[in-house]
Amino acid sequence: MTRQPPSYHGYRFPPEIISHAVWLYHLFCLSFRDAEDLLAQRGVTVTYETIRQWCRTFGPAYARTLRRRRGPMGDTWYLDELFVNIQGRQQYRCDLTGRH
Repeated sequence: MTRQPPSYHGYRFPPEIISHAVWLYHLFCLSFRDAEDLLAQRGVTVTYETIRQWCRTFGPAYARTLRRRRGPMGDTWYLDELFVNIQGRQQYRCDLTGRH
């Protein structure tokens, strides 16, 4: 069974803006207000409630695509550690990833 691409007919904003807002929300785990702020920085005035509705309508397809692209997570996890000196103080950063 093939899935039909989402229909943007009847929406005020072009598909590029809608898809970008939904993509931001799902890929970077942002809040709706954060996505609203990022779009506002690019000159697009849209409310967080509108972004919420877009994510509810178009989000499952985007999330499915992003999960498929990410690939399966294995049983092996990697811990990346980094020590850096910032203004004479040693700082520690740790990043835990499912694959390398």
